[in-house]
Amino acid sequence: MAQGFTAIKFDPAGAYSVFDPRQPSLETMDRSELFCKRIREAVGSKVDLLFGTHGQFTASGAVRLARRLEAYDPLWFEEPTPPERPEEMAKVARQTCIPIATGERLTTKYEFARVLETGAASILQPALGRVGGILEAKKIAGMAESHYAQIAPHLYCGPIEGAANIQLSTCSPNFLILEGIQRWEGFHAEILKKPIRWDSGYVIPSNGTWTWRGTE
Repeated sequence: MAQGFTAIKFDPAGAYSVFDPRQPSLETMDRSELFCKRIREAVGSKVDLLFGTHGQFTASGAVRLARRLEAYDPLWFEEPTPPERPEEMAKVARQTCIPIATGERLTTKYEFARVLETGAASILQPALGRVGGILEAKKIAGMAESHYAQIAPHLYCGPIEGAANIQLSTCSPNFLILEGIQRWEGFHAEILKKPIRWDSGYVIPSNGTWTWRGTE
């Protein structure tokens, strides 16, 4: 918060597997609630909480957990159920006031269309390295805009995808928040000829083009 970050993303729910959606244990729910409570006490209303679960719960289990977390007003509840059945995720969305976010494991605009049509999520997280690049991601952002949904591009594979995320975000009116890799320092700066500019929690969009070392 002192460095300027406006949100913190975390997943305290424990080990997970994409193959066995399950009910969270009471211990898991206690730990998750305590994470939110302690962080909210520390940051007040200056930083948003981004609660992730990597899709390990059943719809009913996710609803039970969401009710524990609502008091701490997270900005989102990320991938509460496995992503392949948005109809199940929609059950969670209908029973909690926490916005649902999903999309990091989806690969086509058609999968995102199902998310929007079923009301499974109001925040889409396309991973540009997985959905077909900037153009396809822009189509997804446009579909989201027509459903009053927002985008928060997911970042999992370094500064090249990060640079693409920034391009998408700057031209999308329904952009919500940009996921970053700390302050884009170290390796994430060295691999780029022109490092990503970061200032007090915000990325400063480039007015040129990004290239990475070893290419022209």
